Parts: sequence; structure tokens; C-alpha cells
Amino acid sequence: MNPRSNTPSEYPRAVLVTGAAKRLGREIALQFARQGWDVAIHYGRSEQEAQKTLTDIQGLGVKVALFQADLADEGNIEKLFSAVTQEFPHLHCLVNSASIFEYDRSNSASPLTAKILQSHMQVNLTAPILLSQKMFEFQKGRTEKNPSADSGLPSVIQLLDQKLINLNPDYLSYTLSKAALLTSVELLAVDFAPHLRVVGLAPGISLPSGDQTDDGFSKAHQMTPLEKSSTPQDIAKAAIFLADANAITGTTLYVDGGQHLLPSSRDVMFKTN
Repeated sequence: MNPRSNTPSEYPRAVLVTGAAKRLGREIALQFARQGWDVAIHYGRSEQEAQKTLTDIQGLGVKVALFQADLADEGNIEKLFSAVTQEFPHLHCLVNSASIFEYDRSNSASPLTAKILQSHMQVNLTAPILLSQKMFEFQKGRTEKNPSADSGLPSVIQLLDQKLINLNPDYLSYTLSKAALLTSVELLAVDFAPHLRVVGLAPGISLPSGDQTDDGFSKAHQMTPLEKSSTPQDIAKAAIFLADANAITGTTLYVDGGQHLLPSSRDVMFKTN
């Protein structure tokens, strides 16, 4: 069966997923391919993992290509988007999944430094916004050239974090960068309408992080009202929903088993050691 038969539109559509070599980005890219979307896989340094994602998507019968870029470099970002739209002129969705997640906390042995904060801000905030701007310019141009095209409203999906409404001081630089990105969802949604939708997708604890053990992750994953948090598949399916939800913009969907409803003074991974 041709996966394209699963798409609600007769028009071919493509998605660019940043950080698609592994973890949530990989699962999101695979899920889009399963639904018949062509996929542009971005990776930074994880070439081997990116090749594996490429091979797995090739088996699903859609068009797929790899694109390497350092998202800390503005020139690389411009080249990335240009290369993707040349290869996929039917680009319809951008998923900003790539991020840095390094530990710092002001009241700890690993306090915030200018270097750590700047690196998080560049990759977790500046790069997604620059790519979103490029996506807007591209989609506005497409609309002006072909106003009768009906393949639904294109979208940008910003990967966020449930902790943004359940704040604690752990991972300070990461949290600050994602909090700013959360704010940008509303701002850009207003600015980019009616050509482009902008939505947030906030996972709960979905995969082990850092030095977390499998047992620690299993315990942390159960610390929600539903006694389970999100899985990578949950997040990927939510991304598909948002990409097709033409009436949703300027808001964030929390997919976390209710994790954000349980206040915590520390990141959940530190409560299971």
C-alpha cells in the first residue's frame, strides 16, 4: 500500500524535522513518513544515527533526504532551509525538535555561565525562530503564487517541555531558552497569520536523560496523575495531529500524562535516584 493514501490531502506534503537523527526527532520523522509525508531529516553531528533514520524511512515508500547543519551558526541555518526547499518545494511543516539539554543551576556546583546560556539560547531559541521566519517567507511566497492551492494550512511545531508550567530551578539555561520559545509561539502565530500556523508541543518525560538509569526512568515515568508520562510515539502522533489541525495556532499542547499538574521543586529525574 502506498503510504500517501493515508494523507487527508491529495497534494504531496513534506516536513523538515530538526534533530531527526535520534530520540524524539527520529520518532517524529518516522511517524510523518508512516502517514505518507516526504521527510527532510536534519542532523548536526549524529551522522550514523541519521543514516539509520534515512534507511528506515526509505522502507516506507516516501521521499526522504539528509541535511547536515550546525544550528549554532546562522549561515548554516540559511543554507539548510534553502537546500531543503530546493529538494522539497512542497514543504508544508517544520518541526523544531533539535535542542541542547545540559545541566546547570544557580544554587549548585554547576552554576549558569554565559557560555552555557548562550549555547542553549542559540540552538533552542534562535535557530527555531530563524527557521520559522524562513518558513513564513517561503509559505507566503507559495500562497501569493498559487492562492487556489488547497493542501491545508502549513505549520511550525515547536518542541517545548511540560516543565514550563511546572517550574523548578534545575536545567536553568535549558528552561530559560524553552520558556522564551514558548512565548514566541503566540507572538509568531499572530505575525505569520494567515499564511502559517505556529503551535507548541510539550512532552513530559519520554526518554531517559543524562545519567538516568533505566530503573530511575521507569520510576520517574510513573510520577503523573495517569501513572505514566508520554512515550515517543505519543509525541509523534500529537505532532501529526497538530500538522493537520488547521484551526489550531498560537497555543501549546501538553502531552505528558498530566505530569505538569504535579508541582515539583526538582526535575523529576532527580527524585528517583
